[in-house]
Amino acid sequence: MNELFHVYCDESCHLENDAAKAMVLGAVWCPASHRQMLARELKALKKQYGLAPNFEIKWVKVSPSKLDFYLAVIDLFFAQPLLHFRGLVVPDKSCLQHDKFGQSHDEFYYKMWYHLLNRLISPEERYRIFLDIKDTQGQAKVGKLHDVLCNANYDFDRAVIESIELVHSHDVLLLQLADLLIGALGYVHRGLTESPAKLAVIARIREQSGLNLLQSSLVRAEKFNVFVWRPQA
Repeated sequence: MNELFHVYCDESCHLENDAAKAMVLGAVWCPASHRQMLARELKALKKQYGLAPNFEIKWVKVSPSKLDFYLAVIDLFFAQPLLHFRGLVVPDKSCLQHDKFGQSHDEFYYKMWYHLLNRLISPEERYRIFLDIKDTQGQAKVGKLHDVLCNANYDFDRAVIESIELVHSHDVLLLQLADLLIGALGYVHRGLTESPAKLAVIARIREQSGLNLLQSSLVRAEKFNVFVWRPQA
């Protein structure tokens, strides 16, 4: 029987004119049958480091007082073979020339989600995809994205990509993990250096992944996969 995977997606600075240089999309995925066990492992880390059960793992919360906890989260991710991550970075949105390619920023946005997620999809498996609720356009967004992915995979009866659903990140620990990892990618690609704690988390990711995070990983990288998108000349 085809295995069901859950894919937890987040995005950062994806709007065209939000004053942020880099746009980052990311997904953490795992077998659906193990998601509760993986969430329990993250909850156990919170307890170990004296954090409240409802503490939300977020990149913006990385600080000196919580650094040991966040380093432990990174170590857990890399030590746990059931967890995988793929991130897509558009390093400089100011270089985008949508008019040249006859597209809107929204169309470009969906193309980037396609590039991120299509690499994960196998026709032999089944997927439920979860996106963090960020704005009132969310429902239309997931409907469009579902159509794009299903059409690209000839999944017209939606037997492979079963659903794309909106969820609140504070309810889903593995979505919070996606926030942490895309936050690190965004910090690197925006050239930020103000937070020693965040730089320490980035250093741990670089050490564990063997990547500098500024360049794409090997296409076939399974554990921690990064695609740095470059515009056509």
